[in-house]
This record gives sequence, C-alpha cells and structure tokens, in this order.
Amino acid sequence: MKTLLLNTQLINEGSIKTADVLIVGERIEKIGSNLAAESADKVIDAKGQYLMAGVIDDQVHFREPGLTHKATIYSEARAAVAGGTTTFMEMPNTVPNALTQQLLQDKYEIAARTSLANYSFFMGVSNDNLEEVLRTNPANVCGLKIFMGSSTGNMLVDSLQTLENVFSKSNLLIATHCEDESTIRKNAELYKQLYGDKLPAYLHPIIRNEAACLQSSSMAVQLAKKHGTRLHVLHITTEEETQLFSNQTPLKDKKITSEVCVHHLWFDSADYHRLGSQIKCNPAIKEARHKPKILEALLDDRIDIIATDHAPHTWEEKQQPYWTSPSGLPLVQHGLLLLLEFYRQGKISLEKIAEKMCHAPAVCFQIKERGFVREGYFADLVLFDPKQTTMVEKKNLLYQCGWSPLEGYTFQNAVTHTFVSGHLAYENGRLHENQKGQRILFERG
Repeated sequence: MKTLLLNTQLINEGSIKTADVLIVGERIEKIGSNLAAESADKVIDAKGQYLMAGVIDDQVHFREPGLTHKATIYSEARAAVAGGTTTFMEMPNTVPNALTQQLLQDKYEIAARTSLANYSFFMGVSNDNLEEVLRTNPANVCGLKIFMGSSTGNMLVDSLQTLENVFSKSNLLIATHCEDESTIRKNAELYKQLYGDKLPAYLHPIIRNEAACLQSSSMAVQLAKKHGTRLHVLHITTEEETQLFSNQTPLKDKKITSEVCVHHLWFDSADYHRLGSQIKCNPAIKEARHKPKILEALLDDRIDIIATDHAPHTWEEKQQPYWTSPSGLPLVQHGLLLLLEFYRQGKISLEKIAEKMCHAPAVCFQIKERGFVREGYFADLVLFDPKQTTMVEKKNLLYQCGWSPLEGYTFQNAVTHTFVSGHLAYENGRLHENQKGQRILFERG
C-alpha cells in the first residue's frame, strides 16, 4: 500500500515546512515536494492541515485485565488513535497487578490481538518481587513502574530497602509515582475527623498536598543520583518540584527526566466546585499558582514530556462519596487537542508540542524508529485541521466509560487522519480496524 500526503504543513524537529510525504507499507519512504501522485494507491491532499509524528503517551491506564467494566485495551486504544495518539505505554496496576513476567506477557498478548495503537507495558514493582523485576527485557519493555504512593493491590512500595535494591540493581528506566504515603494518611485522618463521610472533593489537593509530592519526588531524585539510575518522574503537579530537574543536559544524555500531564496544565482547584470528583486524580489537581510555573518548566526543558495519565472509571463509580470515589479521569482522546488549545492561546508553539508529545518520549525511552517524521521510520503520523472544530459530547466519546470532564467544550482544531505503522487507522471520524498496532522496540545499550 502506497499513500501520498500532499501539501502538508509538516511540524518536525523544531521547524514547520510545506512537504509531501509518501508512505509505503509500514514506513515513510520519501519526504519532499511535488512528489508524483500517479504511483500512489491513495492520495490525501492535506493543504491547510498540519502533519506531525503520532503522539506517544507514556502514561495510560487501560484497565485490562481484571477491570474491564471500566475499559479495555481495545476500547481505549481506539480512543487514543482517534485523538492522534499512535503509541501508548500502559501501567501495571491492573488486576492482577503486572508483577511477574508471565502477567506482563499476558497483557502484551491481549494488545497484540486487540490494540489499534502501538503499545508497550510497564513491569510493576512491589516490596517483594525484585527477582521478577530484574528479569525484565530492556529491548522490548518500556520500563519499570514504582508507586511511591498508594495504588491498586500490592503496588505501594514503602520499603526503603526495596527502593535501594531496585535503584541500585536495575539498568532499566524507572518511572515513579511520587507522593509520600505517611503525609497523605496523616492528612486524611485529620479531615475524616472533621468531615466524616461528607468530605467535599475540593479538599483532595489539601489531603494529597504539595508537601507529599515534593518529599517523595525529592527522595526518588536522591536515590537516582546516589545509584546513577535512569529515573523518570511522572505527573509533576507543583512549582516546588520543578526545581528538582535540570535543563543543562541534552535529553538523550539525561539520567533524570520528568513529565507533566495535560489535566494538571488545564484544570486547577477552582474546578472542583464545578466538576467535583470528575477531576479527582492522584497526584491531585492543585491550586492555580502551579500551572504557569509547570508550563514554564516544560518550555525551558526542565520538564521533558507531556502525557495524559488516562485513567477511566465508570460514571457511577465517580459519583460515589469522596472516600470511595476512585481517582483518575479519561483523557487520551483529547490530549493533543488540549495542547493545540494552548497553542491558540499563545502559550506554546506547535514545534514545542511535537517535541514534548512525540520526539521527547521517543528519545527518553529510546524507542526504535518512531517519534519523528523521517525517511525509513515507521509511519506513525497525525494530521489535524485548524479550520475545523471538535466539540466534546457523549456521542463522539470512544472511552468505554462514556463520559469526560471536558464535555461541552469546543476545541478549535480537529484530528482528521491517524496512521499507525503505515495503516490509516482513523479517517474523518471513521476507524479502520483491519490492522492492529505493533509492540514497540527499544534501542538501549
């Protein structure tokens, strides 16, 4: 299959230029101008539209196996592709937790059968599975995940000896969820005494506060520096934490990297009064003062990657009282559109969006032949049209949970086409599911 994209505005590696792109099979064959349309099986005239590498989302929760009443790899990968995300890295706090090599392999087998997007899965770390963790293959697994804060099942790692062992013995990238559990428990007990079962959602960032995040992130960074570990700190939410990271080293040489998620740039604590537990997530969405400082750190390269931490729950679950309402919100279908909205507001450039959502994840995780629009690379691509709009409403949500905290909002862009490993998987509102995504591979020394 030969597909030719004509007259695109190509956003790639720090520049925007008019370019034609020829896709042959799974890969980009040619990037140039005035490419001959006669030899192509399909021609898309993309004049007025922007083209960039497909988004690589390094943090999602697709729930399968075990929590398939909330979501499946099949359902959420479709939503990802419709939003321009071509590759996802999924977290291990499924049921059962992915704490053995066999359980990890089970998830890869589900994805191979059902995922429209490319995929990788993190190996989980607990207080007692070091031997299994050290068997993880760096060539075909994105990394290890440590919850340094409460999570599902047996995944809270609160043993300093376990942390020392993993940080000192593993040569894989370690991704951390950083919140200090003792601080959270102390705050939770205090507010339970004050409010009982009627705690309002707006107190969530008071319970899971700045101090809990900073203390845990600081510990992770100290451990990584002590042992020379490759550390990636997920979902930074505070101005204070941004000071832990440096922009003095090129990304490819950094040992310690970090990420911000779209909802921590978009929402703030004032939104709890309108949305309540819809935006309850861990770490918490905090007060507005943090947003410009986190964005500043993203723009000056102290923060390296933008992700979604897509974490769906059913509507009924989210409507429960605070203590039982689960944390997490569905976002993967709208992550790129959220950043394009920031572009329209003059807060970030298109080149920086491509860098932080496509290039940087590929460099950070050392992904093989993806994340850039280059001849010979896999054709993971997204086209979006700034002349179209996208209104978020139930009828066009592809999340299995069927709701979004963004419902009613109209984005001033629309994703029109998404290519996954050369396959046109999404086209003007229609999904083409006759070809599945691929397991991504890594180039690591």
